[in-house]
Order: sequence, then structure tokens, then C-alpha cells
Amino acid sequence: MKTYRRLFPQLVAFANLYQAYRKARRGKRNRTEVAAFEFDLEANLFQLQEDLTTQRYTPGPYRNFYVRERKLRLISAAPFRDRVVHHALCNVIDPIGEPRFIFDTYACRPGKGTHKAIDRCQQYARRFDYVLQCDIHQFFPAIDHAVLRAKLARLIADADVMHLVNLILDGGAGVLSPMYQPEWFPGDTLFDPLRPKGLPVGNLTSQIWANIYLDSLDQFAKRELKCGGYVRYCDDFLLFSDDKAQLQRWKDAVQTHLNGLRLQLNWRRSTVYPTRTGIPFLGFRVFPTHRRLRADNVRLARRRLHANLSAYHAGELTMAEFKESLLAWIAHAGHGNTYQLRRDLLREIVL
Repeated sequence: MKTYRRLFPQLVAFANLYQAYRKARRGKRNRTEVAAFEFDLEANLFQLQEDLTTQRYTPGPYRNFYVRERKLRLISAAPFRDRVVHHALCNVIDPIGEPRFIFDTYACRPGKGTHKAIDRCQQYARRFDYVLQCDIHQFFPAIDHAVLRAKLARLIADADVMHLVNLILDGGAGVLSPMYQPEWFPGDTLFDPLRPKGLPVGNLTSQIWANIYLDSLDQFAKRELKCGGYVRYCDDFLLFSDDKAQLQRWKDAVQTHLNGLRLQLNWRRSTVYPTRTGIPFLGFRVFPTHRRLRADNVRLARRRLHANLSAYHAGELTMAEFKESLLAWIAHAGHGNTYQLRRDLLREIVL
């Protein structure tokens, strides 16, 4: 495996930091911290460049909050200055990791995304009779820092870049959800479950590193199991086959591989069933012949629509913002057979 050296000069180059700033501000220019950074942009970027170069850079505290979309999830938002650094780092790491990934992994990759993953899922649902649907238990909180560092170090032979990686990892280790439960794995000592772990949900780096962390699982599914139909989006992944018993054996093999990553399948949600019954995947139920939005997603969309409508009538949301949110949901729902649903929902809007 090729390793990459002398990446740090690329990372701290002013052009890279400026590009990272533009990515970090996208869709957030009306926020106070973004405006404050932008007010003296050149000085702030030069100061950031100097702090990174002299290794005086230290990440700031996260802003933590909970969101409930089907389940309660802790989101950790880094300060804007740190998000610029995250984008600068990912600008350098992305081109290294991207060529190594298999075709059928879809999270946080150029030209991929949820809708491409759903398309691929339906293609395989038409070809195969059965699917093994897998979900990793407590994925982001369970990512082991030592395992991740080792994977990154095999790609990056630059001590300065790895120093920055360690700063970001250490800064995010303290934002574990209080709902996280330690896991034990074969051969563990009493203290192994206390190893540093966890990536903040909300960091761009977390999304990129998750792909690097699970790349060995993708390679295992394709090269060792020789699975002819495999789709992964973050920690949700599907294995397809015409042999139900084979999928049950693959489930045990996948868990054995995950033990080496210190990850555990969610056994209640990791099941084998016929593709003709529909596959609940990324907010849709995907059948070989059609797709439906999941019922809980419809309820969530209806609540969000009425909340935005109330905010518009109260003057807290402009017409442009209301329209942008509505059109985004219509475009998303349009990837399923949802014409009547969209009609019914739009009838509820009274401006």
C-alpha cells in the first residue's frame, strides 16, 4: 500500500485554507461566528496558517445538542475556525482515500449519496431473492482511536499531519453520548473497553474517517465473501444473495471481521429476509418494482412542514427559506413513488 509524505505543506498552504473556508461557510453565511471570521478574513486565515505551522493550533470546545429523527442522537458542532481546519485536512486526505474505496460505498463521496445508494439497492433487489441488512451498534461512539490511527498511519507518513489528526481525535473523545454502552470483545482485558473512542457526529472528518475505518469491511465483503451484491452507506450496509443460508453464514463472518475493528452488529436490526417484502433503507422502503417513503419519515416531514409554516406566519422564516426547505423535501420524496403523497401534503399548506 502506498503511503504519502510531505502532505503538511499542502494542508497549510493559503490557497487550501481559503478553499476550506469557502466550503465551511457554504449555507451558513448568516451565522454570527461565520460573519465574525469573515469580517477580518485574510488576517484570520494567516493566523490560522501560522498556528498550524508552528503547532500552536488547539481545537475549541464543541457545542453539543440532541436531535430526534427516529432515535435520539447527540450532535457535536465544532467552532467555525475548527471546521475550516477540518475541511483543509479533508482536502488533503480525500484524494488519498477515494481511489481505494470500492464502487458501492456511498456516504460522503463525490458523485455518490443517498439517492445513488437507493438506486443501487433497487438494482440488487431485482437481481437477488434475499438480503442481509446490517446495522452497526453505536457506530460513531464506538470507533476505536487506536485502530483508526493505525489505518491512517498506513496511508499518511507525515508526522505533522498525524499530529493534527491526533489533536482532532483527542478533542472529540470527550463528547461521547451518555447513552453509549462499552462493548467487550474476544481477548479483552478488564480495561480494554475503556480505550479512547468516539467520533463527533457533525464533523466532516468523522464522515471521511468512517469510510477509511470501514474500508476493510467493504474489501472483505467483495474479496473474501465474494458477495455479488453489496451496498454500504456509512454504518448501514446490505448483502444480497439467492441463498438464504449463505447470508446467515455471512452474518457471522461479518461479525468476526468487525471484532477486529472493535465494532458490534446490532443483532436485532441485522436480519435476513426476502427482497420482495421491501428493504427499509435510507428513509425509503425499497421494493424490486417501486419505492415508498417510510411512514416515520412521512410523519417527520409533516411535522417539519407545519413547524416551518408556523415560523413563516410568525415572521421567523422568510418565504425564500420556506420555499427552499419545501422544494428540497419534494425533490427527495420524488425519488420514490410518492406523487399522491406529495399532492396531499402540499394541500395542507395555507400561506
